[in-house]
Amino acid sequence: MDDLKASSEIASKGMKAQATRLRVISENLANADSTSEVAGGEPYRRKLVTFRNALDKALGVDTVRVKRIVNDRSKLPSKYDPAHPAANAQGYVLQPNVNPLIEMTDMREAQRSYEANMNVISASRQMVAKTLELLK
Repeated sequence: MDDLKASSEIASKGMKAQATRLRVISENLANADSTSEVAGGEPYRRKLVTFRNALDKALGVDTVRVKRIVNDRSKLPSKYDPAHPAANAQGYVLQPNVNPLIEMTDMREAQRSYEANMNVISASRQMVAKTLELLK
């Protein structure tokens, strides 16, 4: 029974990490067109979630945790739009480094990981219920 409880705890920590990742991806998508409001200013920068292993002393195993959320430092694309308030002296506006196709792919991957962890919890609960039924 303790092993089944531990597997549920491990899976729930995985779900929490993927939920954070989904939230950050949603933020990226929501800001895919967010440019600066001042001339030459920086637009929204894509955010990335990094993970780490963390020892759960109560369970005695490594679990996944969010290490940090960082800004993607990749190059910002620019677009010629001299009428835009954020245009620089040459008429170019820096655009967010968010690619909706990449974000949607990352979202699908995070969703599948979340679902896999949810299935582990469901299977553990079913096994506990079946064990209790057999013990009656």
